Amino acid sequence: MTWQTPLILASTSPRRRELLLEAGISSIAVSPTIDDSVFSCGKMLPKEWVTTLAVLKARSVTTQSCKERGTVLAADTVCVVDGEVLGQPRDANEARAMIESVLNRDHDVHTGWCLKTMDGLHSVHGCETTVVSIGLISNENIDTYIQSGMWLGKAGGYNLSERLVAGWPLSWQGDPTSVMGLPMERLTDELSRK
Repeated sequence: MTWQTPLILASTSPRRRELLLEAGISSIAVSPTIDDSVFSCGKMLPKEWVTTLAVLKARSVTTQSCKERGTVLAADTVCVVDGEVLGQPRDANEARAMIESVLNRDHDVHTGWCLKTMDGLHSVHGCETTVVSIGLISNENIDTYIQSGMWLGKAGGYNLSERLVAGWPLSWQGDPTSVMGLPMERLTDELSRK
């Protein structure tokens, strides 16, 4: 199967667009019309939920766009600690609680994704999981980070690459780009299939 061009990224996330560009993949960014903050995981497994959100985002772009050709790429990312889903923090207090909940332990980062042609004839979706460990960080460093506002718009309240540059003690098992918003190993494989 050859995916139709252009690739339409169902996201306005600068980091997702950057990941595609770093892989040599050009895209057009379109904001999906669904507000995923109104949905909750409920009784679904977090992997199923985040994949469902990606499928809904892809569907919203295929129905709102007047493009006849192309492939929509949608994704959604959540962190999971002790079975609790951590999406994007709503405020500084929630961001602090999320950061503190993942310190000195492992947590799962699930990124659900969906590729769907504009004509709706072809669609594939899945979920990639990366296990992330964040070591201990001083309260002063957490305070500085929370005050910076860099936690805004980030699942679990952090971005892996930004926190690595900042010197946070991070390690992971799996695809680090999945933690950043797009599982590029899987997606480049999927997009190159003939």
